[in-house]
Amino acid sequence: MFNLRTFDLNLLVAFDVLMRELNVTRAAEQMFVTQSAMSHILHRLRQQLDDPLLVKTPTGMKPTARALVLIEPLRALLVEMERLIQPPMEFDAATSHQRFVLAATDYLEFLLMPALSRLIEKSAPGIDLHLKRTESSFPAAQLENGSLDMVLGFTSVLNPPSYLYSKTLFSDRMVCVVRQNHPVIASPPSLEDYLNVPHMLISRTGSPIGIIDEKLTELGRERRIKLIVPHFLSAPLIVAETDMILSLPYLIAEQFKKYAPLEIFPIPLELPVYDLAMIWHPLYDKDLAHQWLREKVITTSKAINAT
Repeated sequence: MFNLRTFDLNLLVAFDVLMRELNVTRAAEQMFVTQSAMSHILHRLRQQLDDPLLVKTPTGMKPTARALVLIEPLRALLVEMERLIQPPMEFDAATSHQRFVLAATDYLEFLLMPALSRLIEKSAPGIDLHLKRTESSFPAAQLENGSLDMVLGFTSVLNPPSYLYSKTLFSDRMVCVVRQNHPVIASPPSLEDYLNVPHMLISRTGSPIGIIDEKLTELGRERRIKLIVPHFLSAPLIVAETDMILSLPYLIAEQFKKYAPLEIFPIPLELPVYDLAMIWHPLYDKDLAHQWLREKVITTSKAINAT
């Protein structure tokens, strides 16, 4: 029984050339091999296909009935194989109507999306973006099956699998904000001042424990969390109207100052700098559309990092 695994597929190219030339010497020239090597290739083809394929006649070599049956389908197969292994076509963002799905926290949605949307709208008006919230468990399966193109967030929080690709976009640090003319916090607060003011916490899950609380626990201290909200949107307006203090990343705090009368101060705790990254699957690393999207995210992030 014929088994494709034992068939030398390289012989198919030689078969096509032989059928075009109907001459071993000319076929050898086309294949850039010697006549002896071409004769050996024809011998192997005859063995593999169990047919003479080319037969000498008074008017030259002629294809057998078996060869005539194979010529057109094998030629079509070679054309299709050549098409498949060609380099991918250039991605034309200006005419593309592709949709990209990104998972991101509202932090990155707030920082990145205005500038990223403006950039894409200008250079690629047909491209759509669909933003989803990051889940509690990392969506590795969605990145692999293509239902999700990219994940954006804090690497320390996302903790993505090591086999995925990632690039740090920028870094941020924690600060605190209070309303202008706050009765207690008018300058960089001491730890005692910081803890004596009621706190507001942004927690998507509703958990009262954040990175600040974990650090305070190490010091044997705690803060009073008076209000927990799940979103960034209302936070600056609430802080501006109360005596509460809110701890959050500096880049968001700077944006909040545009919308409400707030003051930004350092937090009197030793906290790490947090890296923001985009994460994608190796399966799509060479995809030209994905490369274009990543380049746009990097361009937007550089502008944020420069502020």
